Amino acid sequence: MPVTFRKSFRIFPGVRLNINRKSVSITVSKGDGARRTYSSTGRRTTSVDLPGPFGYRKTTTRRSRR
Repeated sequence: MPVTFRKSFRIFPGVRLNINRKSVSITVSKGDGARRTYSSTGRRTTSVDLPGPFGYRKTTTRRSRR
């Protein structure tokens, strides 16, 4: 069984600092259910809680490497 490490700190209301074994990320959330996450590995994630039967949507993009 692998050992995992993950810790999350609330910096300000709506802003979290997330630390895990491989990266550090910042999550900024609004009161309407929308969140944007910026990771040190270049990943950017947008998450939205939609009302009704649509549920939860998530879009992830990676920074292009040159």
